This record gives sequence, structure tokens and C-alpha cells, in this order.
Amino acid sequence: MREIFGPPLRAAALSAFITGLVLLLLNPPSLSGVGGLLTLLVGAVAIMLVAAWATVALIGPEMPEPEFRRLVDRSEALASLPPPDLPPSEFDELVMEAMDDLPEPFRELLERTPVVVSRRGHEHHAYGHYIGGTVARDSYPDRIVIYQDTLERDFGHDPDLLRAQVERTVRHELAHHLGWDERGVRGLGL
Repeated sequence: MREIFGPPLRAAALSAFITGLVLLLLNPPSLSGVGGLLTLLVGAVAIMLVAAWATVALIGPEMPEPEFRRLVDRSEALASLPPPDLPPSEFDELVMEAMDDLPEPFRELLERTPVVVSRRGHEHHAYGHYIGGTVARDSYPDRIVIYQDTLERDFGHDPDLLRAQVERTVRHELAHHLGWDERGVRGLGL
């Protein structure tokens, strides 16, 4: 039944809204009386309802619960698999060296915080990213992401410069993990 009457009713509601909006703009109500104020209030509510309807229509249909559950279960199963036995790349070794060069208390902290190398830095316009709560407010799972693509793009022409920037990026993201905001981290020279 909804499939039969839904589209014509939506078209009628949209036509009525557009007509009412045009009339409201061409002949604005006077705010001196209750009628004008009521007209303005009804127009505002109509605009909000149409904006809400358009937002929901643009979002699209909700994913069915069984499909969502299947996606979550598959993601958890893939996450529980051991990583493939691939030898670390040269860039991975740079990140591991940067972590090994940290003082002992910080290395211990990173034993419980995954450090991930990603090639999606161009999407974030960043060299690294800290995700999670801080050590003081550990409400989210922690993760440090080092973006290989942007680091190699900007510093790959000089191996020593790349090594230094990888170390700086690891320290920068570790400082975020310790609770420093962006201004504070930059104040540390990172």
C-alpha cells in the first residue's frame, strides 16, 4: 500500500511546500498579529520538515540488521586472524627503529598501543594520526597510524631526512597519546 500511495503523496507534499514557500516569499506575512506570526511559524516548521525529509532521503535506506550483523561478524573474524607472514618493508623497519630509539618508559607504553603503517595519509593530509583516548582518559582503543605515502612523498628523496621525519612523527603521535593537544605537541618541537 505504501508503494502505491507513497510517491504521489510525496509529490503532492513537495508541490504544496514549494507553492507555500513561493507565496510566503512573494507576500510575506505581517508580524503585527497572531495570524502573521502563526503563518511564519508554520512556514518554519514546514522548511524544517522538508529539510529533514531530504536528509533522510539522501542518506538512503537503513542497512538491514542481519546484513549489518554479518558484516560485523566477518570483520571480527578477519581481525582475529594472525597477520600474514610478510617480511617488513624498509619503511616498516624505519618505524620500528624509531620506536626502538624511544626511552624505555615510552617503549613500554607502546607495547600496549598498536602502531600501524598505512598508505592513506593523502586522505587525511597528515604524516601520522593518533586515534583513541589519552593515557589519562583511556576511554577508546588506542592506535597510532604512521602514513607511509605522505612521508615518502615529502621526504623519500633523502633517506636520512625520511628517517628523521618518521622518528619525529612517531614521537609526535606518542605525545598525543600522552595527552598533549596539537599546540602543546608543536610547543615540544614535534
